[in-house]
Amino acid sequence: MFLNKRKAIFLISIFLLVFLLTINDIKSQEIKIVDGDTIHINGEKIRFSGIDTPELKQTCFKDDVKNLCGIKAKQILVNKIGNNTVECISEGRDQYKRILAECFVNNESLSSYLVRSGYAFAYRKYSNKFIKDEDYAKANQIGIWSMKFEYPWEYRKK
Repeated sequence: MFLNKRKAIFLISIFLLVFLLTINDIKSQEIKIVDGDTIHINGEKIRFSGIDTPELKQTCFKDDVKNLCGIKAKQILVNKIGNNTVECISEGRDQYKRILAECFVNNESLSSYLVRSGYAFAYRKYSNKFIKDEDYAKANQIGIWSMKFEYPWEYRKK
């Protein structure tokens, strides 16, 4: 009888430990948003695959008024993530050793959301995945599509 109680207490302790570690793991996700298409999760640098957002210092113009479209892209991502847990599906690494991934909040693709919001471009050089989202934003003149802008890959060349 004593051995059975010991086994029961041992098993309950193990289950409690696993449960507590799981809860701690979920709550301990540290997210740093670098820019519109790059985040750090628990120190891992993740670049969103298939999209490109304006650089932080990049500007756009609407009715001759300067807009900080790179900062706006980052802010849209910050607002979308909020205090939510981000889940990413890795698609490999890029030439800079960053993890390439599609990331989700509440099962919604952050990349799709950014492109459809008009603050990211479908990066057709590497993927066709978000072209429909870009076509939607462009057709409805959403975000950058209502402004004069330079594509981020052209801006970086300068």
